Amino acid sequence: MAKPTGRPDRKTFCTVVATADGQVFEYPGLLLAGHKGDQPCAPRPEEMIPLPAGSRLFTLPQALPQGFDSQTGRLQTLERLPRSWGGDRVQAVCAFMAPGYTRTLLPAAQYPARRETLPLWAYTALGWCLEEERFYVAASQVDRNLQWQPDRFDDREVAPGVDRLLARFPDNRLLRQLARCALDYHCFAAKNLFLGRWEAPLPTSPQCNARCLGCLSWQSAENECCPSSQERITFVPTVQELVETAVPHLQTAENAIVSYGQGCEGDPILQADVICQSIRAMRAETARGTINFNSNASLPDKIDALAAAGLDSLRVSLNSAREDFYTAYYRPRGYCFADVRESLRRARQQGLFVMLNYLVFPGISDQQEEIDALVELIDDGRVDLIQMRNLCIDPQQYLRAMPKGGTPIGLLAMLEQIKERVPRIQYGYFNRTRESFFPAGFEQDWPIRPSRTASPKESKR
Repeated sequence: MAKPTGRPDRKTFCTVVATADGQVFEYPGLLLAGHKGDQPCAPRPEEMIPLPAGSRLFTLPQALPQGFDSQTGRLQTLERLPRSWGGDRVQAVCAFMAPGYTRTLLPAAQYPARRETLPLWAYTALGWCLEEERFYVAASQVDRNLQWQPDRFDDREVAPGVDRLLARFPDNRLLRQLARCALDYHCFAAKNLFLGRWEAPLPTSPQCNARCLGCLSWQSAENECCPSSQERITFVPTVQELVETAVPHLQTAENAIVSYGQGCEGDPILQADVICQSIRAMRAETARGTINFNSNASLPDKIDALAAAGLDSLRVSLNSAREDFYTAYYRPRGYCFADVRESLRRARQQGLFVMLNYLVFPGISDQQEEIDALVELIDDGRVDLIQMRNLCIDPQQYLRAMPKGGTPIGLLAMLEQIKERVPRIQYGYFNRTRESFFPAGFEQDWPIRPSRTASPKESKR
């Protein structure tokens, strides 16, 4: 392996480590390494960007940090700090990024043979830039939408909106559910509803016909160390409850979107009949705003019905365009990957704006076989936009569950190749309003240059 070096024309990125008490250090003797799947590699200079504002740092308990020795170029595993620094045992450190950025490398770490499953976060390779004295991550910005920046969500502004809407509709169970989502789980979409702006959620289904490994609202009892991020909704809202929640938002909110299929529910396609009725009722009161449907798209006939009711856009969730990889993650019940493909075709035939909620995982999403399958799926289903979403899951858990695949080429190379083969495709991270489905000049919208707005210099020991 070629020796990674800090040349004068390039920045030098060091491995970041932490002690058990949470103190974080850069380790100049080890240059940053990342993982594509289980393969260690040095990051490409163009994929390193300043840690976006609003991101978080995580330690990987019991996992030892890895990096390239600055003298030999060999991959090294670090167990302790030097004696001159105290000699404490260390653990690996990574980042969970703010929305709008897709990670390109996993953190490089040596995991113990026996350990607890990591919680449902998207673990990203993190380094320290010696020249600039701040954190960098292996990632690429894929969406310019700034509406989802964490500093735009102030609970002091949300609470009055909760009180106002609950006073207006005191018997609405859906609004009470969303109040909990906004104030207890700090869901940005739920906060939008009570702030009267942007995209708001309409969770509808307590059931699901998939058993996703990384499901945010349901995990099996034996997976106690990796609980779901929030509790799933326990009831099906009535048409009236859905209309009372959605119509005021559609009528008055800036860039108004209401979306079925949220983190606190199963899959809304199982409640498509109720949803069709609610969409018709909403459109009877207002033509304003965008109505979106996030789903596994497992029932093609329901896509036809939703489009006929007045749906504007469909976002289909998948981790892979290859059936064996898809099935290993989604573990579908009563449907198969061919149904998802058929739903994509029908959505396009019905004139919906079609998006993929593509759950990206470095080392698997960027295998050439996956790229070929994804390009074929895009053309077959006439997909308009790929949301490059980071898959929140323990990396080792996901790798153990997936079939064996080919050699990864890197996420940036993957994005470049897809854009070359399908120039019309759009990249993003968020749902869009009808007015922005086809922005002017989107063919030239990639790559997005690294943002200059990043976190301030971080303090160290």
